[in-house]
Amino acid sequence: MEIAHGTFVFFKSLQSQMVSLLMYLRTDNKFMETNRLVLQTSGLGFQYRGGQSFRFPDLKCGLGEQHLVLGQSGKGKTTLLHLIGGLLRPTSGSIVLAGKDTTALNDRQMDLHRGKHVGIVFQTAHFVDALSVLDNLLLPSFLTGQKPDRNRAEQLLKQLNLSSKAHRKPAELSVGEQQRVAIVRAVINNPALLLADEPTSALDDHNAEHVIRLLKEYAAQNQSGLIIVTHDQRLKNEIQQMVAL
Repeated sequence: MEIAHGTFVFFKSLQSQMVSLLMYLRTDNKFMETNRLVLQTSGLGFQYRGGQSFRFPDLKCGLGEQHLVLGQSGKGKTTLLHLIGGLLRPTSGSIVLAGKDTTALNDRQMDLHRGKHVGIVFQTAHFVDALSVLDNLLLPSFLTGQKPDRNRAEQLLKQLNLSSKAHRKPAELSVGEQQRVAIVRAVINNPALLLADEPTSALDDHNAEHVIRLLKEYAAQNQSGLIIVTHDQRLKNEIQQMVAL
């Protein structure tokens, strides 16, 4: 009887978790139908354990809007981006992302929400070295429970003249090529919000211009909100809405 009771409790718990997940996904789908405000932060603060603390200005970003967050090193730009993307948890304030207060989500729910609504271009392109470029592009969809779209990945690589690199390892690409692949990975799931952390700081003028144009074009095509955090003064004339840290 103990085994039977334990099995019953397990399946009841599993059923409850599945119902919660289905309700989350159901309410999550309503966002794109009813709301054009993809991000709103209020009173946002963060403190590293035993270290520096930050307070950030309130932000609003709608679908199709483009924002630049400009500041020198040490001002918390990357911290802010990681808070918005749910990679860090704030010590104060709220973040409403795609219709949900992400501070109220558990880790699994946050992973699902990020995977569905957010694309991130990191300052340093993080790839799985053992996988090909194409497999690196498909991996995030797999990890967040979405169906990998191989055709879209190949199409995006073709648009950037990277088709010949699809089956190469990331280490075989130039820095500029890696950054373009990182952009493809960020936009492959058509995110409502595209975040970019210092996307041009390591690039020369030609590649920097190319990368910023790609980010703006993809955001415009998909009506994604775009937030770029950077210290790169070259971008001041590229995006009109700017916040200084």
